[in-house]
Amino acid sequence: MAHWSRFEKELELETRRLISHYTSIQDEEDQNFQMALKFAWSNFKFHRFLDTNRHNVQRSINGIHEKLMVHSDLSKAESWLRLTGEFLSSPLPNTEETKTEVHYSVLALLLHLSDSPSNTNYCERPRLKEAEKEDEFDWAKYLMEGEDIDTGPFPDTPEWSEDESEEEDSQQPLSREDSGIQVDRTPQEDHEQNDKTPSVNEVGEPDSRAWLEQHIVTSYWVPNSPRFPHSLHLHSNLYNVWDQHLYNTGPLYLPEEKSFVTETQVIRETLWLFSGVKKLFIFQHNDGKVTVRNDVVVTHLTNNCLHSVLEHIAAYGQAVTRLQKFIDEVTGHSAEPCPPGLNSSSSSSSKKSSDPPFRTYQAFVWALYKYFTSFKEELNTIEKDIIAKDETVTLSSVLERLSPHLAQITMLHRVFCTGVADVPPGTPNVLRASHLLNTLYKAIIEYDSVGEASEQSVALLFSLWVETVRPYLEIVDEWIVHGHLFDPAKEFIIQRNKDVPVNHRDFWYATYTLYSVSETVESEERLSDAASGSSGGEQASSSRQHTMVSFLKPVLKQIIMAGKSMQLLKNLDCKETEQPDDAERKSLYTLFLESVQTRLRHGEDSPTNTVTEQQATKKSLIKMQSIVARHLELDDIHDPLLAINFARLYLEQNDFHEKFSGSNVILDRSSESVTCQTFELTLRSCLYPHIERRYIECCGNLMRTLKKDYRLLGYLQAMRNYFLLEAGDTMYDFYTAIFDKVLEKESWQQLAFLNVQLQEAVGQRHPEDSSRLSIFLETIDPARKKQPVNNLDGLTLSYKVPWPVDIVISSECQKIYNQVFLLLLQIKWAKYSLDTLRFSDLTVAAKRQEGGQSEESTAKEPINQQIHRMFLLRVKLMHFVNSLHNYIMTRILHSTGLEFQHQVQEAKDLDQLIKIHYRYLSTIHDRCLLREKVSFVKEAIMKVLNLVLIFSDRWQAGFGAWKIESIDKMESDFKNCHMFLVTILNKAVCRGSFPHLESLALSLMAGFEQC
Repeated sequence: MAHWSRFEKELELETRRLISHYTSIQDEEDQNFQMALKFAWSNFKFHRFLDTNRHNVQRSINGIHEKLMVHSDLSKAESWLRLTGEFLSSPLPNTEETKTEVHYSVLALLLHLSDSPSNTNYCERPRLKEAEKEDEFDWAKYLMEGEDIDTGPFPDTPEWSEDESEEEDSQQPLSREDSGIQVDRTPQEDHEQNDKTPSVNEVGEPDSRAWLEQHIVTSYWVPNSPRFPHSLHLHSNLYNVWDQHLYNTGPLYLPEEKSFVTETQVIRETLWLFSGVKKLFIFQHNDGKVTVRNDVVVTHLTNNCLHSVLEHIAAYGQAVTRLQKFIDEVTGHSAEPCPPGLNSSSSSSSKKSSDPPFRTYQAFVWALYKYFTSFKEELNTIEKDIIAKDETVTLSSVLERLSPHLAQITMLHRVFCTGVADVPPGTPNVLRASHLLNTLYKAIIEYDSVGEASEQSVALLFSLWVETVRPYLEIVDEWIVHGHLFDPAKEFIIQRNKDVPVNHRDFWYATYTLYSVSETVESEERLSDAASGSSGGEQASSSRQHTMVSFLKPVLKQIIMAGKSMQLLKNLDCKETEQPDDAERKSLYTLFLESVQTRLRHGEDSPTNTVTEQQATKKSLIKMQSIVARHLELDDIHDPLLAINFARLYLEQNDFHEKFSGSNVILDRSSESVTCQTFELTLRSCLYPHIERRYIECCGNLMRTLKKDYRLLGYLQAMRNYFLLEAGDTMYDFYTAIFDKVLEKESWQQLAFLNVQLQEAVGQRHPEDSSRLSIFLETIDPARKKQPVNNLDGLTLSYKVPWPVDIVISSECQKIYNQVFLLLLQIKWAKYSLDTLRFSDLTVAAKRQEGGQSEESTAKEPINQQIHRMFLLRVKLMHFVNSLHNYIMTRILHSTGLEFQHQVQEAKDLDQLIKIHYRYLSTIHDRCLLREKVSFVKEAIMKVLNLVLIFSDRWQAGFGAWKIESIDKMESDFKNCHMFLVTILNKAVCRGSFPHLESLALSLMAGFEQC
């Protein structure tokens, strides 16, 4: 082992220690120990591991640095890059070179041992470099050893320097004592000499200490602190003068110990208070309130005067503190405030600290934070002016300089109290967000009513509202563009009902819930989406005003329709849903901001015409003032101020001069600011058009898809063909088979027979509908089948409508279709019964009875006379039935159907189409006299139809099967019903309440005979 190097010897020793540590074998001569030693050495010497690739190590180092930069861990990234560079550039204990294979091997080992460096909290510890030890060796003694040096009688005297002697000779003046000659010096030389002497003083001497005392603030916050020096002028000692006056005039007055501060100190603590500092001396924070110390005075103000000013400052400071506390609570989940949208949270700030606030509060706080940033910059500027001492800065001048900001802070604090602080705990996020937006909206309107005096306040509130409304507009944009209502915090006024899937037939009605707040009782209201789709609050009572989100009310229907249409389109897998890439598309919020900026910049491109525009505006205002004053005088109101305000109010309305004067008044609108009128106009021109455009596009795509790809119009036509009997030849084959069974006294109420007849009739002409159409027999109470005409009750048609067409043709609509279908079937039955009667059946039976006529019958009416009466009664019944049949089939179903088809073609969205279809069904239901209000008219018609069926049955029975009295009764019953209907219909037509009944009334009048 003599030829081994030092490294190999150390490696041998460490290998043995390693084996002893892991195997616990202490005897190195043990066979197992020797086997382990050989195995370790063989792996060390003849391993198959590759050498470290320095390029891969450097690539990993750069990758970690880039990852840390992406995660915004700037300090970690800087430390990582610097420390690895220092390691590679430093020599190792056994290696004098830098960036060797050993360096990269150590780094490779550390990289393999590391676990997710970017997710580790790291704080670099300061590394103190060992100070180089000074060489304490006395080289002078060592070098002078053995030399004999004569130090003289005073060995402690320092060595002589010629330069120093020359400088001293030049600085020391001549003296009388030295030369015996008196030297005269002028006063100027004395002054120059005195000026030179202080410059040689070092730190610690009296003049330097005085300079420090002048430039260091006295510890006024310490009890019994020394008083600062001040002028003895009367104005600078007003407090002492007043205190002495109180002491002289008040025998019970007892002076108290006070803390004297300067006005500059008061100003600086005021600036610190407005900056959000809580640990102050003059102003103290107690339970969220800012109070002023009673023992703080300044020498040039009385105690009451100072406290009066400081109390006002404390009120502003409390508002700042409260707003800052709210900002800290909302932004407490991150190191510093970030723009809204980066942290889409799902809870309220009033909840646990682990739940971040919802996005509307985040946006509101972001707007407040930006305002306070500019406010603190102004405070820093004032403090720099105080430090510079270029001009006199007083407390009154500071308050005057900050007065616009303080007024704005008071306004913001009031908005905060109303919109955030006063909301009861536990309130849902949707109510919190909508209440905050409404508060800002109303504040803009309120401050704008003041006029030009509050332009800055209105501008600030408008910018605050624009920032706060951003999450709402982002939710709307996501919904109407992608069909996804992303609202994890449930802060939007429309919320998704996840229990109803998109492909459900109730999707359009029960998928979304609209939330609103009643300001009178502050309770949550839910309005069904079906009612809110048109106006948002049609079912709300007039005594309770529901304020969802004021600025969305005009376009709430469009938002709901566009969102639901887009979601439906996304699930239809059609080509109409192709949308541009989000990277190319501008969001709704971006479009709104661009439109607002364009509107506010309107008129700034031509500054040369400013004077002319102002003159035109002034002339327009004068003209409007005279017009308004003239109209007010008509009502005996003489108020010029009211006229001026009305003129300014109507200055924003285009049609003012048309309504009041009719003359051509040129309105100047080039210098609009964000005022009450223009704020609403801004929304109308900058926000609503983008939503309207998207609404038209989404709903238009859905309507085209339903009509083209899903045959919506074809299914609506099929409903009219079969339920309203518009397919006359097809349905004629079906219902005549039933009527023939009835005439032949055979049973027809068999489901198999009915479905076979229906399939045969439909399959011949409309085979595509044969699988969708079926018929059922519902169980009816036997008491309702007393009359023959009621035997058809229970006959129900069913048409299978596929999704999504069943959203329009719902099961409720098919019930109305079936009611009309049953009425038409009853009229068709009565008409068919009269049409199939033959005169021969009655005359042949009468001839057979003429031979056996008895003497009693000869005394009565002759047989021919009776047959003639039957013929006349049949004609009267046929006229009635045909009039009713023509009225319903032509005047009601056909004309109303044409109007319905035209309205369907003009429908812009699915909700409008559903309402058109329901209105169409409601119209034909009412005009077919199926409404409960006119049930008495239907009963009279049913009596006539029932009389027709009885008459047809007796006709077919033949002459002699019934008595002559039955003819008299049928004639009497028909005459009474006919007269009743004619009277009722004429009265309704004369009142004008039912104009569609006019044709039926005239037709029945023509067939009515006077008794």
